[in-house]
Amino acid sequence: MRLYCFPHAGATASVFRPWRSLTRSLHVVGVDPPGRGIRAREPKTGDYRELVRSMARWVLADLPAGADYLTFGHSFGAMVSLAVADAMAHEGAPPRRAVLSAALPPRLQPPGDETTALTDAEMLDRIAQDGGTPPALLASPAMAGHLVALMREDHAVRRQFHQDTALRVDFPLTLVAAREDRYVPVADMWRWAEHTTAGWRGVEVDGDHFAALRDPRALLTNVVEEAVR
Repeated sequence: MRLYCFPHAGATASVFRPWRSLTRSLHVVGVDPPGRGIRAREPKTGDYRELVRSMARWVLADLPAGADYLTFGHSFGAMVSLAVADAMAHEGAPPRRAVLSAALPPRLQPPGDETTALTDAEMLDRIAQDGGTPPALLASPAMAGHLVALMREDHAVRRQFHQDTALRVDFPLTLVAAREDRYVPVADMWRWAEHTTAGWRGVEVDGDHFAALRDPRALLTNVVEEAVR
């Protein structure tokens, strides 16, 4: 069974490449937006709806006919993954389950974006403090500049998430919340339950915003694989 994984802001699907060796029951497939990662030669889009349509087309082309699959999205990737899964469902190919991690549902997204006022140096400081990016990347001026550009692109898309406050899906959700996440309190993570008619399961983990990604073996074994048993 395929597990389609959607990265957090500023990242590419390559962050999920090491996951492939951690599970025997799932075929991990990272999903890039157009203009990034393995889709780098395609035109970028800053429009949330078009981004979802483009990523859904890519997943539909990759998915074998009639095959079951799951989706996983972390932070920025959570909203995108659910919207893509919903688009897939409208094409007659819903996932067995969607797993969302460390993300505010669209109704709770802040009305503004404080990152627009940050300088590049301030943005880098924030990225470093969040702890989701390898220090070696931040130490390279070229890579750091590229990362800031990607983050700004993704935050521009995030400002459009409110368009999906009425999103409802007919497949179940697994919600992963980190107890020390300063961006997404556990109670706010559970609000994603409002976006499904098919039930949900909540999983709490120790750690901060990137806790789920720091221990992918546990995530895959205890959360994702359990969802298909």
